[in-house]
Amino acid sequence: MAALCVVLAAVAGLGAAAAVTSAGDRAQVLAVARDVPAGQALTDGDLVVAEVSADAHLSPVPASERAGMVGKRPAVDLRKGGLLTASQLSAGTGLGDDKQQVGVQVKRGQAPAGALAPGDKVLAVTTPAQVEQTDTKGAEAPPSSVNGVVVSVSRPDASGTVVVNLAVSPTDGPLLATRASTGRIALVREPRSN
Repeated sequence: MAALCVVLAAVAGLGAAAAVTSAGDRAQVLAVARDVPAGQALTDGDLVVAEVSADAHLSPVPASERAGMVGKRPAVDLRKGGLLTASQLSAGTGLGDDKQQVGVQVKRGQAPAGALAPGDKVLAVTTPAQVEQTDTKGAEAPPSSVNGVVVSVSRPDASGTVVVNLAVSPTDGPLLATRASTGRIALVREPRSN
């Protein structure tokens, strides 16, 4: 019985030592100091350094890269207290200083369900009115579309409607906003490059 107690005490001691050792493996990473909306350039004041336990499942931006993060634009809304990851930043989302951002309300069935992500290229296609426009031969006129890049996608509301923020050229921004206000826009996702 005494030998069993000695063995259990040794195992418990090794377990406690392992826990202390793993807790000591901490890394300095970047966290979000205040809410930052998608598309707004990060400032130094938007970022803070946090210490977290090293974990292979987490991929936060190391604190040593802080200077390189200033000026980058998040592709999604950043919330205060969250860790900053490279996947949240808008490399390739198409939103830059030469683009306009237009919010398009999309009802269920007017976009691929759950398939849109920041950086996706889309066509914002104007859908026909209830009275179809036809040419003199009776054929339906081809739809008009605007090229855009998805900046962010809201969560669906109770009816399944989402708001998709698109980055478009300045010449297309007012046109798309006008069409979106009528609720007659459907989104077609372009093929993703590998």
